[in-house]
Amino acid sequence: MIATDTCDFSLLNDFQRDFPLVTEPWAAVGARIGCAADEVLARLTLLRDNGKVSRVGPVFAPNRIGASTLAAMAVPVAELPRVVAIVNAFSGVNHNYLREHRYNLWFVASAADEPALAALLADMGAATGCPPIALPLLEEYHIDLGFDLASGRRTRHAIGEIAPRQPLPAADWRLIDALHDGLPWVPRPYRTVGDAAGISESAVLATLERWLGDGTLRRFGVVVRHRELGYRANAMCVWAVPPEQVSALGHRLASHDGVSLCYRRQTSPDWPYSLFCMIHGQSRDAVETRRTQLVEQVGLGAFPSAVLFSTDCYKQCGARYRAPQGLAA
Repeated sequence: MIATDTCDFSLLNDFQRDFPLVTEPWAAVGARIGCAADEVLARLTLLRDNGKVSRVGPVFAPNRIGASTLAAMAVPVAELPRVVAIVNAFSGVNHNYLREHRYNLWFVASAADEPALAALLADMGAATGCPPIALPLLEEYHIDLGFDLASGRRTRHAIGEIAPRQPLPAADWRLIDALHDGLPWVPRPYRTVGDAAGISESAVLATLERWLGDGTLRRFGVVVRHRELGYRANAMCVWAVPPEQVSALGHRLASHDGVSLCYRRQTSPDWPYSLFCMIHGQSRDAVETRRTQLVEQVGLGAFPSAVLFSTDCYKQCGARYRAPQGLAA
């Protein structure tokens, strides 16, 4: 259930983005919600221990650092425990879910660059005996800036020009590694992160500001777990839309309430679906009803489609990016 305490709700809902980039952020948060820094940390600790908060930290934009892709495997049901354990053991894997489809195991894989990503997927296929299909992002229609717990909607933002990926210096890669698990919950977390990365507190803050400004970061703040907050049903809805129509329909779909994420992905010989969206709800019926409404409102009824409800979450963490060889030190 969503927290009913006003301060807890504010921590969960109001700080998913625009988190204070100041030397004592917990005190800044407390000043906004009316409690001391120690109480902010105590409340966040309890929310984390109850599974409602994953971390407080960065959410990187896809393919702005390193390379990443959505991937799927068709795993025989009897083999799921073995395959899940192998896939989860790869540090480059996050957000690993079981979904209702022949391609039933869905995860995000990340690596330093495209060759390393291809090698990671090949290694997983060899280790599991279930070759994954890779469905990289081609176009975004809905940017993830957080999840409004009052309405169940993600916060939308108009998509602007994304700067080309730029090579990162070694110090940036060290900071990325230090932030993988989010901020440490100490009075001056940016200083502690800087110590781990070998840079100053002021350099940490300046780098985070730069990343937010140039699109490297999608947002910086509280990362919540939807299931534990009452949004227990979610479906990945996909349609096979011709290339000449997918962009217009994607933007139209993303403009509607109830759409959590929306993007175009590469197809494969065994996966014809190019248009994806996520719908979260407090029940399966609510998700199915909203999907039916969206199909009619957007004009998607003529296209082949599939609905993949999530049934189990095996891994949910931030993407772990590794520096290219020679830059980590």
